[in-house]
Amino acid sequence: MALRYRDILQKAWPVVLANASVPLLGLSDTAVIGNLGSLSDLGAIAFGAVVFSFVYWGFGFLRMGTTGFVAQAVGARDEIEVRAAFLRAMLMAVLIGLVLILVQSLIARVSLSLLQGSTAVEATTLDYIAARIWGAPAALVLFAISGCLIGLGMNKTLLLVQLVLNSLNIVLDILFAGYWGMGAQGIALGTAVAEWTTVLLGLCLLYRALRLRWVRTHFAVNLELIPSSFIPMTRLRDKTRWRQTLTANGDIMIRTLLLVASFAWFVRQSAQFGDDVLAANHILLQLISFSAFFLDAFAYVAEALVGEAAGAKDASAFDVAVLKSTQLAGLSALVLAAGIFFAGDHMVPLLSQHEAVRQAAAASVPFAALYVALAFAAFQLDGIFIGTTRTREMRNASVVSALVFFVLSLLLIDLWQLAGLWMAFIVFVVLRALCLGWYLPALRRSIAVDTATDRD
Repeated sequence: MALRYRDILQKAWPVVLANASVPLLGLSDTAVIGNLGSLSDLGAIAFGAVVFSFVYWGFGFLRMGTTGFVAQAVGARDEIEVRAAFLRAMLMAVLIGLVLILVQSLIARVSLSLLQGSTAVEATTLDYIAARIWGAPAALVLFAISGCLIGLGMNKTLLLVQLVLNSLNIVLDILFAGYWGMGAQGIALGTAVAEWTTVLLGLCLLYRALRLRWVRTHFAVNLELIPSSFIPMTRLRDKTRWRQTLTANGDIMIRTLLLVASFAWFVRQSAQFGDDVLAANHILLQLISFSAFFLDAFAYVAEALVGEAAGAKDASAFDVAVLKSTQLAGLSALVLAAGIFFAGDHMVPLLSQHEAVRQAAAASVPFAALYVALAFAAFQLDGIFIGTTRTREMRNASVVSALVFFVLSLLLIDLWQLAGLWMAFIVFVVLRALCLGWYLPALRRSIAVDTATDRD
């Protein structure tokens, strides 16, 4: 059956809801501590969120790399590789998580030396890190589970897992930090328990899905009879596939860290214009992040669809997936950008009552709207290259765009001050798309060649 726009939308909406549930958790943490905890608890929550966001972002390849390898295995109808791709990611996640637990004191010292809070906040942050770090293996395995679910096109199951994680987290936060008065440490403990509980649920759901796929492939009758071949030990010992996995993940890690560094540079340069501008740009970045919930959803769908098409060596399916998902993403970007442009002045007061911040934000709203309108191309191309595991191209595009952004921002700030910073930021996201777009024809040709070879 031909791919329809409705099919893409049905796959995209669960991702939108799953993404949107994440900031609600942060708001609930802040609300619990803001009403029941001390100022040092509140500061520790802010510091802890930064520390773990940065650490976990660096290992985002456990999600992205898994999606690409799984989607291609689905397209190639290689059920053994579907399971092997997930198990390789899960083994890496567990290992990395254990290493993070072992080096937790180093993480804490380095983080606090960079954040530089008060003595009370730093002491509470240490307690927060010491409690939450025990959830690291589970949190990283959840990355691998999410990547596999997206690669399989099971976005509704992804939504269920995310909702369970965040709902349980909120309940445990209230119980530990509120009812039992454990403060920031209770928030961290609640998060760790929620992660371990949810990872067990995720593994059960994923095992059930993979088992059913295995049964259908092998025409088995009894769902309870799972032979030893269900666990692909030969593939797990395959050094070539491990090398491919590690290379792809290394490229994605470099790409991700460069994106983090670029956003950090934008925030740092914003601070040079004063606290009001810093706060205003932070608010506008929140509006951009909200827009990313929708744009990411179409990129996730593209990852699965183009990965499956590449695995099946079906150039026509690849073209349709790219075209239709990008059209919907572009239309969504225009709607979101229009909303920011025309309603941004009304949104900002909801996030800040400081008049100076509101005025500074209002002056930069058109730049934020333009960023969202143009950013969808980079999001979509990221999805296409993740789905086909062309990670070297993603790494190269990030290196070029980040370096240009760093240099161009300094030049344009000298010329046009804050407007120059925003223009450089917009160039950054456009250049990412242009660099990836440069590689796209070669990617398309490689699939077309494979298709022609199969027909011959």
